This record gives sequence, C-alpha cells and structure tokens, in this order.
Amino acid sequence: PPRMGLPALALLLAAGLLHTQASPSARSFQLDYEHNCFRKDGVPFRYISGSIHYARVPRPAWRDRLLKMYMSGLSTVQVYVPWNYHETLPGVYDFTGNRDVEAFLDLTAELGLLVILRPGPYICAEWEMGGLPAWLLWKPDIILRTSDSAYLAAVDSWLHILLPKIKPRLYQHGGNIISVQVENEYGSYYACDYEYLRYLLGSFRALLGSEVLLFTTDSARAEELRCGTLQGLYATVDFGPGSNVTEAFSAQRHVEPKGPLVNSEYYTGWLDYWGEAHASTSATWVARGLEDMLQLGANTNMQVSPFLQLTSLPWSGADYKDQYKPVTTSYDYDAPLSEAGDPTEKLFAIRTVISKFQPLPVGPMPPATPKFAYGWVALRKYADLLDVLDVLCPSGPIQSQFPLTFEALKQAHGFVMYHTQLPWDVPDPATLGAPPHSICDRGYVMLQKEYQGTLERDGQTTLHVTGRAGDTLDILLENMGRISFGANTSDFKGLLGNLSLNSRPLSNWLLYPLAIDTAVQHGWPHAALPKSSSGGTVGPAFYTGTFETPGIAWDTFVKFPGWSKGLLWINGFNLGRYWTCRGPQQTLFVPGSVLHVGYPNNITVLELEGAPPTPLLLFLDRPLYNRTLGCSTTARV
Repeated sequence: PPRMGLPALALLLAAGLLHTQASPSARSFQLDYEHNCFRKDGVPFRYISGSIHYARVPRPAWRDRLLKMYMSGLSTVQVYVPWNYHETLPGVYDFTGNRDVEAFLDLTAELGLLVILRPGPYICAEWEMGGLPAWLLWKPDIILRTSDSAYLAAVDSWLHILLPKIKPRLYQHGGNIISVQVENEYGSYYACDYEYLRYLLGSFRALLGSEVLLFTTDSARAEELRCGTLQGLYATVDFGPGSNVTEAFSAQRHVEPKGPLVNSEYYTGWLDYWGEAHASTSATWVARGLEDMLQLGANTNMQVSPFLQLTSLPWSGADYKDQYKPVTTSYDYDAPLSEAGDPTEKLFAIRTVISKFQPLPVGPMPPATPKFAYGWVALRKYADLLDVLDVLCPSGPIQSQFPLTFEALKQAHGFVMYHTQLPWDVPDPATLGAPPHSICDRGYVMLQKEYQGTLERDGQTTLHVTGRAGDTLDILLENMGRISFGANTSDFKGLLGNLSLNSRPLSNWLLYPLAIDTAVQHGWPHAALPKSSSGGTVGPAFYTGTFETPGIAWDTFVKFPGWSKGLLWINGFNLGRYWTCRGPQQTLFVPGSVLHVGYPNNITVLELEGAPPTPLLLFLDRPLYNRTLGCSTTARV
C-alpha cells in the first residue's frame, strides 16, 4: 500500500480523494513535455525541495530535522547515498545505526515527504572522494568515473546491493521516491565518457524498472551540459542566487527544449575551507532568487540546506582549485537550518516565499534544540603518540625499502606512521625534503621523538634537521580528506615519494597503519592503565578528561583555546577535526545524543602540533565559525 504520512493523508481525506485504496499501478510520476511540467498521478506537479544528508545527521535527530523541513513548506527532500559509507571494504556492507538508509527513507514517507534520490555512484557532497570508496585505489591504475572495467565491476556490485532496497520505495510501487539522479555534475569531470553514462543508464533501468524518472544535474555552462547529459536521462541544471535565472534556464532549454524547468542544486550557502573566511549568503538574496524561479513555474531543490551537519572523522572531502583545499568538519555553511537544527532568519525568509505559491502546513515550526554551556573542562596528557604504537597498530609495522601509500597499506582514513633512522651523522643542518606533491596531506616530523615541525601538501615541504647516525626519524602522515571535486579524484594518501636528506633518499622504513578510531571507539585510552608521559606539550599526543552533565544531555559546542590542530572524541564518538589557528571553524558541535546522563563523559583529544601549557576545553551554548587566527606550524619548544 502507499506509504503516506499523516499530513498527506489528512489532505487527501479533506479533499475527498481517498475513496478507495489506490493500487500502486495507479500511481505515476512522469515528465509532461507538452505542458513543460511534471505530472504526479496525472496531475501537474511542481516540487520545492531541500537536501539532507542522513550520514551527517545523528540518527536520533533525523525526525526533528525532517519535520522542520516539512514545516518549512517543502514537499520533497533530496537524499544522498554515499557508497563509501556503506561498502567500507570490498563486499563488506553496513546498513546499521546511522547507516540505515531504509529506515531514513521510511521516516521521510511517514512524515509525508517525497524523495529525490541521489545514489551516485559519485555524489560529490563535499564528502570524502565524492562518496567513492578509497579501496577502489587499491588498484592504482584504476580510472574512476569512466567505463574502466575494474571501476565498472565495483559499481555493478554496489548497485546490485543498493538499488533493490530502493525499488519497492519508488513512487510507482507505492513508495515516495519520485525521481533518481544518475551520477552528479559529470560534465565537470575531465573524462566525458558517454559509455560510462550509458552503462549507468542501463544498470539503473535494469534494477529500478522502466517507469522511474532518471535525471542528470550539471552547471549551466554549455561545455558541462555537453559532457554530463545523455539521451534517456532528463537534463537539469544547478546554480545559486547570484545567477541570472532566465539565462541559467535557457541553458537547460538548450539541451531539454521541452519539459519542466529544474534547478537541482540551488545554493543557499557555500562551503568552508580550512584557513579561509566562513561562507555566508544573505537571506534576502536567497529568497529573491527562489521567488524568481518559482514565478517561472520552475522546480527547485535547495542545496547546502535546509539542514546539513557534521559527521564522524573520515568523511569531509576536499576540492582541488590550483591547490588542495580540504573542507572543514562542520557542514553548516550559513544553512537555513543550522548544524544544531535551529531555524534561522534564512529559513523563515524561504518559508515566506514558499507561502506565496502554495499553502504551508498548519502548525508552528518546531523550536531550536536546547543547548548547554558545560563550561571549562581540564584535560591531562595521556601519552605521546609514539609511545602507544603497540595499541594503535596491534599487528605491528610493515617493513619496506621505500615509503608506501595508504592505499598500498589498505588504510583508508586517518594516519600512518613512517619510521626510519638517520643513516649518517648530520652535524650541520641538513634539508629533509619531499618531492613536489608527495606529502598527502600533512606530515608531522619527529627526530629522536622530538617534534621538528610539519610538512604540508602544496605548502612547506622541507625542514632543517641535525642528528647522529641511528637517530630515529618518524613522520606521522595525515589524510585530510580525498578530493571530492575539481580534479581527477584518484587522490592517493601518505608519502607518495621518497623522503631525502640533502637530496639523498632515505630507505629502510617501518610503516605503522594506525587504527586510532577503532581503539577510541572500544574505550581506549580511558579503559587502559595510566601511562607515565613526558610533560612536554609539543608534537602528536593524546589528552584525556571527563565531565558530567547536570541531569540532562543537551547539545553543546566545544572550543579549543590555545590548541593547534587535532581531533576530538567524546564517549568514543568521533566529532571531527579542529584547526584553531587556521579556522574559520573554532568549535565542534556535540549532539546531546552522544552524551551520558548520570555518569562521566569521556573526552579524548589527539593534538598533532602543540597543546597549551594548561590543557583546557571550553563547552559553549553557541558555535563560533568565523574566526581565523594566524599560527606558526613550526615547533614550539
């Protein structure tokens, strides 16, 4: 039977339309080329939609965020499915907990929302590698997003797992999914491989049937529309509030002379990169652009809105625009619904525009979630990272003459420690250096366990060191997120070339792939015996502490005064990266659902460069997104 939310049911009853149970075959969602619109069950239909990423919203908050979207006047939500979130290793699938996409889709139906699905395989979404799994790069010569046979074999296996879960939820089959996007902005990718798009079209048709509406999305640039569109896939465009609406839609008309006008990604904000200003887009501007589109009878989906929120560690992506630009942990780029699910001025401006074109749902907008400032929490140093390699790499190191990439070590995310020894005495400062583009993405250098400084992709790639033959040299390599847009997405991580000392290559390496996230999720280091650690606060080290909530667990935000760069876990839940001195993001959002009531909350911080002399965290009741401080990346001794 049709899955229908109470609001939708009430509307049908009020209209006297629910005489008998409609059979699924009576349901249809189609293109009407004659009247330039969609038809839902034969009636002209226009959607006003907003994007939501279930993978970025804690499961306990799904209902709240979807209800707020419904109450904003949206009839539809656009849902992304990140392949790498579900197929974590080849043939190993996870659809539990926060990854239960079927439960999320069922909840959208229960609340009376329609769904536009974006199953990829590539989705962009400022998500690690645009949703493609890093394990694809275990085959170093694979050509992603093309008809390369190794890539297509992996895509085929994945679609055979995912799409059968989707088919019964299609609108034609009694569900609420009205359309499905194939790939994403493929025209912006260098390959322009029509065989690949034809292959995807065939797979989606075979697995979802002939009736489902399949479409593509590209920018309004002619070149991108040429490479991103294909006969049999309805072509839509994307653009933001600064664009000329008429011009942008005439670009769509160039490839689709008839049919509904569709902006599949109307940008209500823009993304943040580390070290740059926080993005903001005025509510007035966004509302005016929306009204212009709706007056033309267009369909629109609001992107980076209405709610997008942080996620666990590995998933932030990066862009490549003349240089590598990693994206911040928070996905709240001035969104209409904030990271914590709070309605903003922008949301109410959008709602007002929608009310001019269709009736809003009856009832008040659900309120902002309550926040609590838990205040200052003292941490203590637990151990230098170099002293706990046995815990973080229990299977021991891999020996290699020369450095290997993360992918060669089958390490998707996080960190790998590269260890060797100085092969000769270095009494005078010598240049420790890496070839161009071979530090991916940051390397924290220790000599005799003393932090020397940081090497960085597209940044500083040399340091000066002195030492004696046999001195230990350790470099901790960090993956800051695989490129999700802007270049060939084969973004290998780690040391991609030989490190040299005065241009002589270093060899005889021990490589430690670190399972930090796994260790912390299993209670380390809080459940472990205390370590006696050096008092120094420079270089990669773990810090721990606890705090209690006053009888209720409310959302909060953590600030890192005096800290440099690192990661935060609370109760084993990875809350992402902080980079205090680069900014603009100064706080990490902590959903109340990860906190305990009645017993202590365990805090674990991995600081990579240098902690303050008195390590404290500050819990606030509001975020700080827009402050960029200058800082030195050299060691502070």
